[in-house]
Amino acid sequence: MSGQATLTIDPGKITANTRVVIRALGGVEVVGVTKCTCGAPEVGRAMLAGGAVALGESRHENAARLRAAGVTAPIWLLRAPAPQLAAETVRLFDLSLASELETCAALDAAASAQGRRHQVLVMVDLGDLREGILPPDLPAFVDAVEALEHLELAGVGVNLTCYGAIMPDERNMTELVGLARAVEQRVGRRLLVGGGNSGSIGMIASGRMPQGVTTLRVGETILHGVDTLTREPTLGLHTDVFELAAPVIECKVKPSMPRGTVAQDAYGNTPTFVDRGDRRRAILALGRQDVMPEYLTPLDAGVEILGASSDHLICDVEAMVAPPRLGDVLRFRPNYAATVQLATSPYVHKVFTPPA
Repeated sequence: MSGQATLTIDPGKITANTRVVIRALGGVEVVGVTKCTCGAPEVGRAMLAGGAVALGESRHENAARLRAAGVTAPIWLLRAPAPQLAAETVRLFDLSLASELETCAALDAAASAQGRRHQVLVMVDLGDLREGILPPDLPAFVDAVEALEHLELAGVGVNLTCYGAIMPDERNMTELVGLARAVEQRVGRRLLVGGGNSGSIGMIASGRMPQGVTTLRVGETILHGVDTLTREPTLGLHTDVFELAAPVIECKVKPSMPRGTVAQDAYGNTPTFVDRGDRRRAILALGRQDVMPEYLTPLDAGVEILGASSDHLICDVEAMVAPPRLGDVLRFRPNYAATVQLATSPYVHKVFTPPA
């Protein structure tokens, strides 16, 4: 241990989870989403080894990281780019999400300048109120995209659960397939039908998804083994792909009640405390600048997270069989939100275990 917080990632379990998800989807293709790990090439390669047909990223920097590591598989940009990034988008990504004609025109010009064609997945808003055009506007949008010489309309897609937390169901998925079929008739060819993200897996696995969805963008379920609608384990997947370890930098018996007048903490909150008497507490080299403590689950028996400041995680360790010594590590399981933060933090060391 280097004396700093470490996030350990198991690519073998990512590959195994990808295979299980793909089997459960019965022919629906999977775009493996690596954005949770900032485009870690090890994660991308693990998803591809498990059968993902492409990778999905939302940041140009992450796609550049994948390309620099030698990843040649298709990469999707999972949000529409700003028009100023059209050239970089065409260079790094094979497909991007589309909901603005001005951006499509910029992508077309960039693709022309690079002598390439760029694909777009037209997004429709079916209630979640994130990206997408409204269904009545779809025909005119499709016609405008089809008129662009260096842009290819790859398909029609939807995103749900990410902003409005609207669940995929028979109604909105049937509407999506119907819209896609109408566009196919309009353009005279078969198209991708993007049925959303991990939240749609349950519908397909249970046979409730209308026929016609061809592709899902899957990140959290592969990486954390959970149903994103409930955060419960699903499909027998590995839920232990990620493990966080942080070293103890202080361990002392102290009162459980602060002494003095309580004001706001460093994050503008007014904390409350319960008097539990004197308790042994450990301070770890990790803080809210790296991860929100609410998103961590202790793995060591007898550890309770009390709170954190920017750079210190405070844990009650009174119930541990043996108190930790300075330099010992305590271990935690991060959820998806925590993993995003930990992967982004430059202060957290990342370690990849050999594939299982």
